[in-house]
Amino acid sequence: MGLRTSPLHGRHEDRGASFTEFGGWNMPVDFDGIQAEHAAVREAAGIFDVSHMGEIEVSGPDAERLMQRLTTNDVSRLDPGDAQYAAITDDDGIMIDDTVVYRTPADWPGAFLFVPNAGHDAAAFDRWTDHRDAHNLDASVDNVTTDYGMVAVQGPDAPDLVAARAGDGVHDLGRFEAATVGVAGVECLVANTGYTGEAGVEIVFPADGAGAVWDAIANDCQPCGLGARDTLRMEHGFLLSGQDFDPEENPRTPFEAGIGFAVAPESGFVGRDALADTDSPEQQFVGLTLDERGVPRHGYAVTTPAGDEIGTVTSGTMSPTLGEPIGLGYVDSAHAADGTTVAVRIRGTDKQATITTPPFLDQ
Repeated sequence: MGLRTSPLHGRHEDRGASFTEFGGWNMPVDFDGIQAEHAAVREAAGIFDVSHMGEIEVSGPDAERLMQRLTTNDVSRLDPGDAQYAAITDDDGIMIDDTVVYRTPADWPGAFLFVPNAGHDAAAFDRWTDHRDAHNLDASVDNVTTDYGMVAVQGPDAPDLVAARAGDGVHDLGRFEAATVGVAGVECLVANTGYTGEAGVEIVFPADGAGAVWDAIANDCQPCGLGARDTLRMEHGFLLSGQDFDPEENPRTPFEAGIGFAVAPESGFVGRDALADTDSPEQQFVGLTLDERGVPRHGYAVTTPAGDEIGTVTSGTMSPTLGEPIGLGYVDSAHAADGTTVAVRIRGTDKQATITTPPFLDQ
């Protein structure tokens, strides 16, 4: 089976993008270099094609009940146009994925739209439909990933850039709020959300309008690929599914992964009972700054200064903004306090590092 492609793939080819496989998709890794794209988002604005993210619509009388059972946050708190971050956990409380859940505005299809990570849309659809059928719930579940395109416009200038094309109502959106607006004649769901730590929006639109939306923004904005998206999210300390947690290779609970704020036990979600006594985990997700030459990479051991292994790096890079090596990973809770001196074992040599609570940048 070939790689899936975004409805914007032709635009990216014409722009000279370099491509990479990610989650079963062929997506741009960069257009003008990761450093330049990263800087554009931190200093002005950049546009990312994130059409590789899944979109699942859920509607019907029992839609809220179904969403409540299969995501860890409390969807009953959402009014139309609200969104929230949540995890999807199995019976043991292990994270299968993380997601953003929208209770869609009244003029957008479905009652809920949730966004699984790249390549997870089919599994999420199966999980939702299996649970619906097993519990005789009256809800429609539709995998609309290929029906839509999605872009993220991020950076300090992003709200003004999008508002100039979609109206000043964009400025009225609070964090994790969404509205239906027109962009280049295309009806879009515009949400005050993102994955970079900067101001900005994410925009969902019908796939046949992808080119018009992209052109309206990208002609005056730096196109960015997955490379910059990764370095930006690491500087803020955001999780990457399959990298910072994985139900098979690196099983973690939301409390281990540092997203206990997205767990609402009263919602009765699958896995709640298993998590009842795990809010003080043995290991915690942390950031770290390397104090010596080198770059922490996925799979490297984290040790005490004496050389005892206490954890593992899951993500790492040379921070483009700070010009110093940073990493994310898990360490024993006794060593997780900000400022703790640890080490990262790089090719057999322990390099001194410091536990640094993300975000790494001053906000």
